[in-house]
Amino acid sequence: MEDIKMTASKAQYAKLKPELDAAFSVVMATMSLEEGPQVQAFARSIESYLQVQKAVPCGSGSEALELSLLALQLPAGAEVILPAFCYEALPEIITKLGLKPVFADVAADTFILDPAAVERLLTPATAAIVPVHLFGQCAPMQELLELAAKYKIWVLEDVTQALGATYTWPDEQTQQAGAIGHIGYASFYPTKPTADAGEGGTAFTSNAELAQRMQQLISDGMGGKYTFSTHLETLQAAMLDVKIKYLNGYNESRQEIARFYDNAFAETEQIQAPNRALYSSHTYQQYTIKVAPDMRNGLQQHLRDNFIPSMVYYPQPLHLLPDFSNLRYKKGDLPVAELLSQSTLALPMHSELKEDQLTYICQHVLNYVKQNS
Repeated sequence: MEDIKMTASKAQYAKLKPELDAAFSVVMATMSLEEGPQVQAFARSIESYLQVQKAVPCGSGSEALELSLLALQLPAGAEVILPAFCYEALPEIITKLGLKPVFADVAADTFILDPAAVERLLTPATAAIVPVHLFGQCAPMQELLELAAKYKIWVLEDVTQALGATYTWPDEQTQQAGAIGHIGYASFYPTKPTADAGEGGTAFTSNAELAQRMQQLISDGMGGKYTFSTHLETLQAAMLDVKIKYLNGYNESRQEIARFYDNAFAETEQIQAPNRALYSSHTYQQYTIKVAPDMRNGLQQHLRDNFIPSMVYYPQPLHLLPDFSNLRYKKGDLPVAELLSQSTLALPMHSELKEDQLTYICQHVLNYVKQNS
């Protein structure tokens, strides 16, 4: 059996090597390593994939988020509501821009931003909501957009973990995750759906005014007020322009692997497998199970002892992190997010996992859970 890894960017590269090498050769022949034509070619590709009017590539996912927030022209001190169960960079950038992060609790089954929790937090200072499409599944966009329309606030979609997921409306019409709110953004870091080889990000919108603002901000950032590296590196863009053609295939492979996990854990009530919302497809960027809090760390150590990697996303809910202590949240304020931080564990998930590896992983998870229940 091959070594088990959390991600498999090297194996994906091997499969696409002839096509990728050809794309890299074109770049190296011109030595246009910055702002080469491949950057705009990729922008057009992701516009077509998401069915949005404008995509603006950036040097990183963090820059894409910053660019998106700046384009909204929010007043200083405005409140931005986001889930308490997600990654730390999101509220850090909100704070950096002079805005106030407001943490909302998440749904116990999907771990995604809860619209009811959002509505309870709305104030006259609320300017935006940032639904994070967590672990590969869409947030409940219909309810969030209805709140946004009612209270005249922006919706900024974080599609970093769910590029390729689709949202189904009640009339059965579908949209790509990231193309539903006023602006969307994504990171292309190696652990994300495209399994890229470095930094990179993109902001996108179908709002003409917001698109113009984003483009202007990128131009002004050249030696100006902002610190954008302005563009995806050309080699990165060339790689992404190849990989986006295979993104749906990667997602389908992960869905098949998720079905293997689901079947293995179906009869074990002590393991909560990822819940799939009826309104969304699930790309399983992470396959995150939930177990009893007093079992999670021991399970992770047991897997480590048997050469099975796993990850805790996220070991602390955002509202209890020291960096945000000035916001005066306390333990117990957001109980679902707090419980998830103690009880979730992400198992290996990528398109190259083999059946013998999956069988080995599941056996060790099941054995530990049953012996310690």
